[in-house]
Amino acid sequence: MEIRNQNSEIPNRKVRVGIDVGGTFTDVVVVENDTREVVSQLKVPTTHQATEGVALGIINAIERALQELEISPDDVIFIAHSTTQATNALLEGDVAQVGIIGLGNGIERWKAKLDTRVPPIELAPNRFLTAQHRFVSSVNFSDKLISEIIENFQSKGAEVIAVSEAFGVDRTENEEKIARIVRGKGIFATSGHEVSTLYGLRTRTRTAVLNGAILPKMIHTATMTDECVRRAGIRAPLMIMRSDGGVMSVEEVHRRPIMTMLSGPAAGIAGALMYERVSDGIFIEVGGTSADISVIRDGQPQTKAAKVGGHRTYLNTLDVRTLAIAGGSMIREKNGEIVDVGARSAHIAGLAYSAFQTPEIFANAKLVHLRPTKHDTDDYVAVECENGERFALTPTCAANLLGIIPETAFARGNAESARAAFEPLASELGVSVEEAAKRVLDVSCRKVQKQIDELIAEYNLDRATVELVGGGGGAASLVPYSGKLMHLPARLARKAEVISTIGVALAMVRDVVERNITNPSPEQILQVRREASDAVVKIGALPESVEVQVEVDTRRNLVRAVAFGTTELKKDENKTTVGGFKGCLDAAARSMKTETSAVKLAGETAGLYAFVSDVQTKTFFGLFKNVRQIVRVVDKTGVVRLQRNNAEVHASTVEAIARNLESVITKLTDFGDAGRALPDVHLLVGARIVNLSGLAELEQAVALAQTELENTLPDEKLVLVAASRSN
Repeated sequence: MEIRNQNSEIPNRKVRVGIDVGGTFTDVVVVENDTREVVSQLKVPTTHQATEGVALGIINAIERALQELEISPDDVIFIAHSTTQATNALLEGDVAQVGIIGLGNGIERWKAKLDTRVPPIELAPNRFLTAQHRFVSSVNFSDKLISEIIENFQSKGAEVIAVSEAFGVDRTENEEKIARIVRGKGIFATSGHEVSTLYGLRTRTRTAVLNGAILPKMIHTATMTDECVRRAGIRAPLMIMRSDGGVMSVEEVHRRPIMTMLSGPAAGIAGALMYERVSDGIFIEVGGTSADISVIRDGQPQTKAAKVGGHRTYLNTLDVRTLAIAGGSMIREKNGEIVDVGARSAHIAGLAYSAFQTPEIFANAKLVHLRPTKHDTDDYVAVECENGERFALTPTCAANLLGIIPETAFARGNAESARAAFEPLASELGVSVEEAAKRVLDVSCRKVQKQIDELIAEYNLDRATVELVGGGGGAASLVPYSGKLMHLPARLARKAEVISTIGVALAMVRDVVERNITNPSPEQILQVRREASDAVVKIGALPESVEVQVEVDTRRNLVRAVAFGTTELKKDENKTTVGGFKGCLDAAARSMKTETSAVKLAGETAGLYAFVSDVQTKTFFGLFKNVRQIVRVVDKTGVVRLQRNNAEVHASTVEAIARNLESVITKLTDFGDAGRALPDVHLLVGARIVNLSGLAELEQAVALAQTELENTLPDEKLVLVAASRSN
């Protein structure tokens, strides 16, 4: 076990504990609640084979950390963990058998019968999830009939029953009744409306089946871990990382374990948001085998519907693009040329990195070719020493050779060792060792560049505001060089090697409510908002901490409300940066890439500053000048929270907000072939930024703004930041 204690004297301090359960190691961090600083980090083997499963490794690490830091279990006010168990279960086909009870009546009966029958889903090569199916009328089924169906399913091996009814999101009574009957018999149950509130019976049923397939395993692990935490004397409720970057309670895992899928990459993004406070950027988490790349826009991660076995589900996950390139990727060489880097890594080949050895071992070393696995080509290279030992050449080695890895980075190795190890490869290529290392990084980082370019185009990101932020142990090997290739600012996250675990410790309780509503009225939108707010409070968020973002998608007749909050009130929201106003002004100027003298304050709330700067550009061969106003919203800790490169700033009050919104929206609304497009509008109130950009009508924006301001004093300062969609 490795333990690093940054501050051993932290008596009577409240802490947050984050755990990231990986396939080989379990990482644990202890974060001081008030300062959000890491005070301890540990790495322990993941205990897959123990009777308690991975829970044993988790609790051993927690107890060791608390003992080393002399922290009472009562001082742990938040504890959460991420897990790959749900993802691995589906990827490996290690799932429970499921029986489906479909329901319908009237004209939708025959379509419902077809839509609730889920064809086999391929989870792994030659491993399928095959669900049994029975369909009954939703108006005349009896308890006896349901019991007979359950017994029949059980006789054929079913461990979980999923019930799904046509329009079950509108009338949940039948699904709930059958689920109660199932659970009353001591059998696991799930239902369509529990996993999604969207129409689309086929997709909703499929999602419920997948949820049911991992239900027994996930409930066992969550319960076991929760019991271990309780035995350790920690009274804070155990939370589990969700696939969208939030956390949820153990009780919620019992209902929707599918929400924990892909929570590993989500933890890294949570760290970028909560620890690094990234506003607009590309987050790149680099391990030894792969790199996960995702977009953060306006302080929010981007999400999409997940697919399993090629089939769409109603599970929203973070939009993470995974590349088979990382710090430990192996080099492929043929006929004196580097033909590729990756996809195999040194870990797969069982080789150590050259950069972490002593230089002397590589005296008279030679280049050898190998197959990392029997399925690979034979053009992967390694260096073989005189004693027969072999070591990998990797992007981490190349970056160390070129001296571009910061001294404090996790990937920092011995530059002289890397140089000595690269000499046989450089000789084969007919170039210097520096050029050989540069070629390795060029090939590696062009893959990263290609994916980032696609994300920038797909999400219409402004390159002037995008930065690359690296996390993971291998980040220093690829991220700085990728930024140089793309002429984009790039930096490593603090504590990059444990940023995922920090993300777990700092993550917020989160939930999403979606409804299919045609031409939604303001009242219907506010109802969805209330449902989302109530949902996060139910699973552990304090009501005072809850914030809700609402989006209306008129094309899909979809209203989505994303609610998030904390399990304890933040005590540092009004904390000011060391530099005060001047520090915030400097932060805005750096973000705008201009001098502070060119930046002025355009608006202010209790917790936020809105800074502006004018930029002139010449058009039509310099005959005309165009002036646009750059806006940066900076919180009073000095973090840029919102960036717009052509926007307006308007002061307002609670009493005047409806009038001011109408004026701004009317002025900046675009009219085109696709119809009317409301402007991009954000309302600054206190330390909060309320996003009103996802709405379709002025009345919706006004209603939502007034709801957000219900508990705000009439004379409190407000600020509107607005931009036309055509900018």
